[in-house]
Amino acid sequence: MTVSVFVGTSVDGFIARPNGDLDFLPPGGGEPHGYNEFIATVDAIVIGRKTFETVLAMEDWPYGDKRVVVLSSRPVDLSRAGGVVEQKAGPPADIVSQLGASGAHHLYVDGGMTIQGFLRAGLIQRLIITRVPVLIGGGVPLFGTLPRDIRLRHIVTRHYSSGLVQSEYQVAAE
Repeated sequence: MTVSVFVGTSVDGFIARPNGDLDFLPPGGGEPHGYNEFIATVDAIVIGRKTFETVLAMEDWPYGDKRVVVLSSRPVDLSRAGGVVEQKAGPPADIVSQLGASGAHHLYVDGGMTIQGFLRAGLIQRLIITRVPVLIGGGVPLFGTLPRDIRLRHIVTRHYSSGLVQSEYQVAAE
């Protein structure tokens, strides 16, 4: 099972404003920067409740017909979702195990707390981080505290005419 992150962040490391707003990100994702190619390789998307609520407020459902798993220990209203959506709760390792048992081979993990939890659990192998050329000064950090250093191996850095800078890393085996 491969577990990946594909995320946009401000240059100062925030994935959302303190209120969850994403207005600093380029409209529609900006110029093409590999998201469509990435998402085509994904079997299931794992997001937290807050990210799910943010996605529901978007004009279009961004995940097409991909399987989306919303992590929450409280009931979630899935009726407004635009695709194949289900709810699960439990530790990240259990979620990965359950999705693997159901045939998933590549998971896309999104949302601040969800990314941080899966990273702390040692379950993420690939990070694709696209920095947007803006400083927002505060908000939801991409990374939180960690119990230990997590070594990364740089794969590639790409830059785009709009100023986006994307770096891809593989999480080094311990």
